[in-house]
Amino acid sequence: MAKLHFKYGAMNSGKSDSLIKTAYNYTEQGLNIATIKPSVDTKGEHFIVARGGAKRKVDILANPQTNLQTEVKKYIKNNHHDKLACVLIDEAQFLTKKQIDQLFSVAKNDNISVIAYGLRTDFRSKLFPGSTRLIELADNIEKIPTMCHCGAQAEFSCRKQGDKYVFEGALVAIDGEQAITYDSLCGLCYMKEKGKL
Repeated sequence: MAKLHFKYGAMNSGKSDSLIKTAYNYTEQGLNIATIKPSVDTKGEHFIVARGGAKRKVDILANPQTNLQTEVKKYIKNNHHDKLACVLIDEAQFLTKKQIDQLFSVAKNDNISVIAYGLRTDFRSKLFPGSTRLIELADNIEKIPTMCHCGAQAEFSCRKQGDKYVFEGALVAIDGEQAITYDSLCGLCYMKEKGKL
């Protein structure tokens, strides 16, 4: 039976890079895969882009109304595949809870492994709806570690507007747009920065 996996980490933990490497490993073995990215992630447009420069074309660009199970079946038919070995999702935190349920069904009813990469919490340290559902349903949950600038393990993805950390605002603001950047901070550095407000 195929499984639903959730691999999460703070910003700069190499989630997209890991996805691209995993996709390469599958295809190098002659196995068919599909990649999915939510359309709200406009960075890279129709590509999954890693910070190190690697990129991979997205097979299914999903808006909030997209039925992912239906789209995976269409992708298999349109590409004349007998079967997919795996579905890989970038920025899974932006998917709806219903879409996570659809991915669970892809794993359990269609017997296709699903590996979802994403953030656990937003810049306000609150769970994303998609991540919440992944934590509830995933067979395996794995943390991808990254480091805070102080050398401790980072836990939080913190938004910066210019050179100032911000803890309120719109849920979605894409890295690199409108002077928005993100840092990964450990719990202590997060508390220190939040305490400066």
